Amino acid sequence: MYIVPIAWIYVALMMSVAEATNTNGSVLGAIFTFVLYGVLPVALMMYFMGTPARKRALRAQEQAQRDAAIAAHQAAAGGQPDSLQPDTGSHTATDAVPAVTEKP
Repeated sequence: MYIVPIAWIYVALMMSVAEATNTNGSVLGAIFTFVLYGVLPVALMMYFMGTPARKRALRAQEQAQRDAAIAAHQAAAGGQPDSLQPDTGSHTATDAVPAVTEKP
């Protein structure tokens, strides 16, 4: 995974050295060449390549927080695992909004 960014930085470094040692080049031009052709593109590429890993870490952290909240809720409920289940009493479910009928 890191071979391409390392190679790109090496090429940008060689371009910068060529810029600095050229008779028409300058050190300031070499610095800008290295930053604009080397550091900036590699930093963007590494950021974009790391996005899936950041998403996985965020999901794992959220899942751990969810598990901790469920465990805390179960501990507060006396260790009953059914405390998070919906109400399954003997009453029938009713709609919150009555059905619309036509008037005769």
